[in-house]
Amino acid sequence: MTAIARPAFMPRLRPIEGLRALIRGNADEATWVRPALAGVLALAAVLYIWNLTVSGYANTYYSAAALAGSQSWSAWFFGSFDASNFITVDKPPLSTMVMGLSVRLFGLSSWSVLLPEALAGVATVGVLFVAVKRSFGPAAATIAAVVMVLTPAAVMIFRFNNPDALLTLLLVVSAWALLRSLENGSYRWLAVAAACVGLAFLTKYLQAYLVLPGYVLVFGFSANTSLRRRIVGLVVALATVLVTSGWWVAIVELLPAGSKPFIGGSTTGSALDLIFGYDGLGRIFGGSGPGGGVGGGFSGEVGPLRLFNDQMFGEIAWFIPLALIGLVIGLGRRRWAKRTDLALAGYLLWGSWLIVTAIVFSYMSGVIHSYYAVALAPAIAALVGAGLVDLWRARLRIWIGGIAVGLVCLGSAGFGATLLDRTPSFDPGLGSVAIVLAALALLALVATSLPRIAERPEIKKIALAAAGLGICATLLAPAAYALATTGTAYGGGDPHPGPGTTSGLGGGNAGANAGGGLPGLGTGTLPAGGLPGGGPGGPGGPGGGIAPGGLPTTGQTTTGLPGDGGGLGGNSSDTALLNYLIANRGSATWIVAANSAQEAGSIELATGLPVMAMGGFTGSDPAPTLDQLKSYVASGKLRFVLVGGGMGGGLGGTTSDRATWVTSTCKAVSYGGSASLYDCAGAA
Repeated sequence: MTAIARPAFMPRLRPIEGLRALIRGNADEATWVRPALAGVLALAAVLYIWNLTVSGYANTYYSAAALAGSQSWSAWFFGSFDASNFITVDKPPLSTMVMGLSVRLFGLSSWSVLLPEALAGVATVGVLFVAVKRSFGPAAATIAAVVMVLTPAAVMIFRFNNPDALLTLLLVVSAWALLRSLENGSYRWLAVAAACVGLAFLTKYLQAYLVLPGYVLVFGFSANTSLRRRIVGLVVALATVLVTSGWWVAIVELLPAGSKPFIGGSTTGSALDLIFGYDGLGRIFGGSGPGGGVGGGFSGEVGPLRLFNDQMFGEIAWFIPLALIGLVIGLGRRRWAKRTDLALAGYLLWGSWLIVTAIVFSYMSGVIHSYYAVALAPAIAALVGAGLVDLWRARLRIWIGGIAVGLVCLGSAGFGATLLDRTPSFDPGLGSVAIVLAALALLALVATSLPRIAERPEIKKIALAAAGLGICATLLAPAAYALATTGTAYGGGDPHPGPGTTSGLGGGNAGANAGGGLPGLGTGTLPAGGLPGGGPGGPGGPGGGIAPGGLPTTGQTTTGLPGDGGGLGGNSSDTALLNYLIANRGSATWIVAANSAQEAGSIELATGLPVMAMGGFTGSDPAPTLDQLKSYVASGKLRFVLVGGGMGGGLGGTTSDRATWVTSTCKAVSYGGSASLYDCAGAA
């Protein structure tokens, strides 16, 4: 039999060689680069995934929306809080879409809700490595990736279910694509970068646009093409950003009011109102409404040192001085570089990202949570890696370069020790250890930088090891905070990494990581078998118990719904309430109406059934109106209403008329618990 010849264009498959190439990388790449990347990704996977379910459902606001998205494609598209589409969350839907797909595929559990966030974190580290390597080389990329992994804000957010995890990933991907577009002025890669910014906008609205001034600067100045093509490219990018940002908003705005849910966080049910109000200008300039007021309750006073105050330092302050030093060193060394120099472009990109975002965060007068600082982490990490490597390379031209690395590391370690002193009971003495290690590294670098011996091969290896010791010393303090974060259960809307230093609504773990639930409930024991299942797509399925991450399915004492830092209170009274609502639901669309999403989330996750979150996240949204509430009751879509509790206490403000009507018209229910439940059947 004649053998069939292999076509010339088809390469011979050699699995061993392919595996070796995957591990070692390109032929012109040092053998250590791919193993270094694999090691950093493994570290990220451990920190972001290990003990992931300790927080249960974490922020029940977004977990409930993920559950709703898994039960209804309409709720998935709108980002609705409940599967019956009464109201959306107060953010665009992309993040809850991802979580909703995970819950649809794997069922409702803490793992299915939080795993997409952790994987987004690992991907962020990998893409950052590739992006920094393109401009500054593999050594800088490795340092940057390690700094990113160990930034406490990153460890917390990539283990939590707020939209910031996906936002950070999309922005880093956009930066990588932008750097690729510079090499030959590629419109294709520039469009990819712009599209990622647009998708980031559909994750957290206007915060995504903070990188755009720097992107315009970098492409307009550094792209390797003519001025005319650079201008045309920026026009293409602008159009791409507008289309990818606006398609969902346009659809929602064009739909008639009766065919879409109320847009949570808005005053009129309009996405545009939310963009330019609560989630936009209200955050920056303050004012009335849930997005206004003074942001100091969460992140301290407005001013240039906000990122270093007690509320925010633990998230991001550790590497900021080192990043700024790196930016100054890098721009100084390249003051005579060609316009198209990729390293110069890298400094312009990450430097503008850091400066613009830091200024906005420092001077925002509206609500700003400390975890927003995770958006600074990629830029800080890139500048730290690039700056240290540039400073080290200066050692080849001037002997003091190596000593400068040691001095910078010693100063950074000392700064980290100062920050650790704000939590004196947390790892006492660790800051001193970091300073001692950095001092030893400096002494070794001084000794190995003497002109007569610095060029000896063995001395170079010692100097390199000393520099590594200095870098490790700078990482010691933030790494301790990062490790403490992996063992902490987070809940509510304002979590803080590490041991925390403040308390209350905008404070540390003692307060911020504890959520609220139904008021005034004691303790007790849950019945064996758990609560009834939530039906198709809900926890447990038809006739089953609550899925992992919900109420326990065996008789045991509990102190709260997992992931809500208190949740419903988790006692026999709570169980009585939930069982009563399920048993008496009938054909109602919503099992109950609660005073806010803060209260409704735990009920929805525990039962797997739609709960009407009156007033949205804080309970202050004008939905439903009193007439709408009466209409829902009259049509049989709603029967039970909870009164009292909620964020800020009761319905409050412009929606107090709902509470007045319910308490004066509906019948109080005695179900064996202490929450104020009213039966409105026939009241309208």
